[in-house]
Amino acid sequence: MVRPRGTTSTGRHRIEMSLRPDKNSRQVTFSKRRAGLFKKCSELAILCGARVAVVVFSEAGNAFALGSPSMEAVLHRFKDAAPVPAADDGDREALEEMYRAREATAEQVASEIKRMTSIGDTVVKAQMGRRHWWEADVEALGEAELPEFARALDRLRANVRRHADKLRS
Repeated sequence: MVRPRGTTSTGRHRIEMSLRPDKNSRQVTFSKRRAGLFKKCSELAILCGARVAVVVFSEAGNAFALGSPSMEAVLHRFKDAAPVPAADDGDREALEEMYRAREATAEQVASEIKRMTSIGDTVVKAQMGRRHWWEADVEALGEAELPEFARALDRLRANVRRHADKLRS
């Protein structure tokens, strides 16, 4: 971005690590940081050949997952792994808790994949005979699919506005 002459940029600077009070600001920060985290994980997988699985849950409870080569492949690889011997009972309990959390996360990811697939199937059925997905028969969508469909439309509108503004300037 080019700045007008005479103005200076604040540049990159450290920000205070605390919860953002504004919900909109929190959402923007979450989206940007999540994208950065996923980018770094992808780079790690590409550069080092590491198997990476990351699941991030938003404030709204939505799950965002990244896996290399895939989330299922990484989780399957470690599903039946033997527990690492612990130095004492405290470490052993911590490891067992970590394994339980990993299994719970795998179950949440699987249920989220199933839910999103179901929503996608419903949208595809509602689209029958139409040229574009946004022309789908809204009455055919259920209560679970309608909010997802509305969010997708909002993202589409925001992208179109952003691109239109770029073209105008």
